[in-house]
Amino acid sequence: MALERMSTPQSSPRQSSSLSSSPMSTRMQSLQVDSVQRWMDDLRHMTEVECMCVLQAKPIGVEEDSQHGELVVTSGVGAGDHVARNNLQTLLRRALVVSTELGKMFQRLEKGRWQRVHSTAVRANCHVRSLVHEYSAARSIPPDMQKYEKSLLEKCMELTNITERCLHTDDEFFLKSMREAIHDILTDVSDSFSNMIDMALANEIQVLIKQIESSDNTSTIGTSINNLLSLTQDGPQLCSIIAKEGAVVALFKICRQDRFRELYAHALRTVASICSVEEGINQLDKVDGILCLADILTDENSVEAARAEAAAVVAQITSPHHTSTQHLASFLESMHDIVTALIKLCESASCGEVFLLASAALANITFFDSMACEILLQLNAVHILLQACKDQQRVDTPYSKDQVVTILANLSVLEPCASEVLQEQGVERLLLLLGEKPSSPSPSEGAACERVQQKAAVTLARLSRDPDVAQTAIQLKAVPRLIQLCRSPTERNNSDSVLVACLAALRRLAAGCPSSISAADHQQLIKPRLVDSFLLCSNMEESFV
Repeated sequence: MALERMSTPQSSPRQSSSLSSSPMSTRMQSLQVDSVQRWMDDLRHMTEVECMCVLQAKPIGVEEDSQHGELVVTSGVGAGDHVARNNLQTLLRRALVVSTELGKMFQRLEKGRWQRVHSTAVRANCHVRSLVHEYSAARSIPPDMQKYEKSLLEKCMELTNITERCLHTDDEFFLKSMREAIHDILTDVSDSFSNMIDMALANEIQVLIKQIESSDNTSTIGTSINNLLSLTQDGPQLCSIIAKEGAVVALFKICRQDRFRELYAHALRTVASICSVEEGINQLDKVDGILCLADILTDENSVEAARAEAAAVVAQITSPHHTSTQHLASFLESMHDIVTALIKLCESASCGEVFLLASAALANITFFDSMACEILLQLNAVHILLQACKDQQRVDTPYSKDQVVTILANLSVLEPCASEVLQEQGVERLLLLLGEKPSSPSPSEGAACERVQQKAAVTLARLSRDPDVAQTAIQLKAVPRLIQLCRSPTERNNSDSVLVACLAALRRLAAGCPSSISAADHQQLIKPRLVDSFLLCSNMEESFV
């Protein structure tokens, strides 16, 4: 996948609604367990302070039949993949337990609840010691991490001792000075714990990456890739660690070997997730990943799933959300091949998801380079996209329609686009898109529908510079629909961006054919300044006058 249009940039198809709130993001779950099992796993680590104090300086032995919730860490690349995955997930869960305790301690410190501050400090100390000792007992720990562990344990003990001193005094001056000291120590503990967990996660991620790099077994490599993919769903910080440990390099090595063709789709999906952070994109650029993507997209022997996931990576790395654009220089070298392959994928897509990924990549590409728009016009893209809109199997959601209308809006700045839209009855399609309504109460779907309406209005306004397009739009009753959208907040889902776009389109049509607008509508929607008409309509109650 990451990886809005027009005035607002969009991100990757698996991250957000136009792409950013796509339901596809739910298909990759980080922890494949039900809620009861998750609660039972977490409960193992939420033990009482009295019990933990006895064990706080003693590592818990690793049993061969240890259950899923324990931190079972094995050494060596040959260990079972499910163990590596459980190590990481358990580490994340226990880190969350400690972070929660530290967060509570900050809150209770501010309120001066000293008894609770101390009990929380003892509990956090126990959790940290248990985690550190178990991990150290079972895994070879790098020297840098050992330093963090030692420092962290010392600070945790210091925190426990200093909070205990506050229980035996009512001296407000003393407590005030202690509050500041405890706050500083607690901040140090939080920072040290975060750094230690990052190192531990990096250590475990290295195990998965070594399995990918050293194994010749397709099943073993596939499992390791899926485990990495699962980890990328735990947030950008973990994605950055995965990228820094060399996952992108290892995954592209897989994608450059014919014997692992069946793994291309899984590897590229993981790359797309990692490239939601800048470090992932930087790593992709260093290994000439764009050339590899172009090869897969243009290879007739590549299965559709692999080409779709390659399109997802392209959508991710070309997202306007990324602040760095250095990688786009190498992208331009392969742009013609990539754009050609993507529009072909749109035309041949077997399902809505494949079309969404390919069209999302094209939408992003047309956003940052006008040459891509010229290439698309030469490749008959208007015909392909408008025909796709008639195919429920390919364009089946507002998210896909958002990508189509984004591409059309960006193409509409080119003069030849108007005649092609007319030829393909594209004005009729734009009017249908102006009526896009969500089929469910989902906020993401509602937002996607708003973007479709907004961009359809923008596209209509741009194309209406051509008199033939303007005349066709008027004949198809575009003016009454635009007026309805301006005057009725519910018709536009109370969206201000849709209102502005509709006012602009209405004024463009009125300029070419004043008689198409009634005197009352002209007085309110055309004659005033745009901002005044906007304020008038945005404050309107429901009205169809």
